Amino acid sequence: MNYIFDVDGTLWDTTVIVAKAWNDAVEDVGLKDKLGRFVTADMLKKEFGKPMDVIIDDLFPGESDELKEKIMVCVKEHEQKCVSECTDDLSYPGVVKTLKKLVKSSKLYIVSNCQDGYIPLVMGKLGITEIISDYECFGASGLLKADNIRLIMKRNGIRTEEARYIGDTFGDYDSAREAGVSFIYASYGFGDDKPCPEYEGLSISSFEELEDL
Repeated sequence: MNYIFDVDGTLWDTTVIVAKAWNDAVEDVGLKDKLGRFVTADMLKKEFGKPMDVIIDDLFPGESDELKEKIMVCVKEHEQKCVSECTDDLSYPGVVKTLKKLVKSSKLYIVSNCQDGYIPLVMGKLGITEIISDYECFGASGLLKADNIRLIMKRNGIRTEEARYIGDTFGDYDSAREAGVSFIYASYGFGDDKPCPEYEGLSISSFEELEDL
């Protein structure tokens, strides 16, 4: 079997750390006083999984495209720095241990809507670089998640029936369905209890449960 993983809300939770990066970016571009609010971890949990430009549109409606672009650049810089410098274990319980067991009989991949450079950072922080066969993201390819799942499969000669995508939101489910692969719902992540009303399939309430599948 080939397992393709989402990152945020599936492998780890960086929302508290990344919220600081967003607020630092807001201050850098001079929006702090105008907004009169902070970007919080709970706000980001509702946004993670979307491409960065969509998140910025959601959090800063009405701002100019030029200002949104400045925010995007600043957020990327601060986020990379904040996550790199964090010494806490941000992964969900059992993630690294389970991945190292799964790789003995399966191939592991990562597909995310994150910025370029984020996935290598994740793999390095978790110590899983050597067990991930390939990865792709929106920031590098310019493609959305379903197309990146297809891209990973094409590059690695994976048939649709040989792949499962593991994610925690309706967007993940929808992308897996569009790519034609089975979906495993990580119910412990950022999504609702059910990613959509018609959802049917496998669900895990903890990462370790992947071993039982």
